[in-house]
Amino acid sequence: MAYNYLGLVNEVNRRLNETELTSSNFASASGFYAHAKDAINASLRDINQTEFNWPFNHVEQEDVLSANVTRYAFPHDAKLLDFDSFRIKEDSTLGNATTRLGIITYEEYLDKYVEQEYNSTSRQGVPQLVAHGPALEYILTPEPDAAYTVVYEYYRVPVDLELYDDVPAVPERFKHVVVDGAMHYAYLFRGNSQDALIAKEKYQEGIKNMRSMLINRTYYVRSYMIPQNTGGGGRMGYARLPI
Repeated sequence: MAYNYLGLVNEVNRRLNETELTSSNFASASGFYAHAKDAINASLRDINQTEFNWPFNHVEQEDVLSANVTRYAFPHDAKLLDFDSFRIKEDSTLGNATTRLGIITYEEYLDKYVEQEYNSTSRQGVPQLVAHGPALEYILTPEPDAAYTVVYEYYRVPVDLELYDDVPAVPERFKHVVVDGAMHYAYLFRGNSQDALIAKEKYQEGIKNMRSMLINRTYYVRSYMIPQNTGGGGRMGYARLPI
């Protein structure tokens, strides 16, 4: 069974002993079958809303800047921008190297650099700093004086599946989690609250496993203590590094 919208809906249909849909009647499905389609999208939305930074929603974006333009809108599907990832891309034609941008607050931008928006000669060049603007925008300073390319990363908000062969962003190995979530909604549609509760518990446990496999990280802490021979019976002492 293909991993696409049609295949996921038919997983629900098989579990409930319903007739499977085909590519030819998928778009015109009504009644329970229309609800099964809605249930798959509801399940996917729930998964995407439980975490901002699912790796399968990660996007690397490149924007070509315009001279004398300071503010740039976020991508329309952006959920969370990683401001630590902003960098200016090397361009041999413009003569600039790859440079990572520092982060400043919007208040600091207003205090120190906002004049560039009204006086184009006051501060122009290769951008060095980025600020999060109040209107879903990022702000660069110095104001670009050429068509530099800025690269950054963000996490997107996926769109609902629509066509029978649409493939969800959630990896296929977690197909069972998507279907368990859809079964919760399918049972609610049929008024079977007990099975709906069981399906929900399985669904939530599946999301926890997804989070453990895809997001949770174990970070190691490196010790900067320097072993020091104390001269007593071969025992080792420790000296702290100056702060």
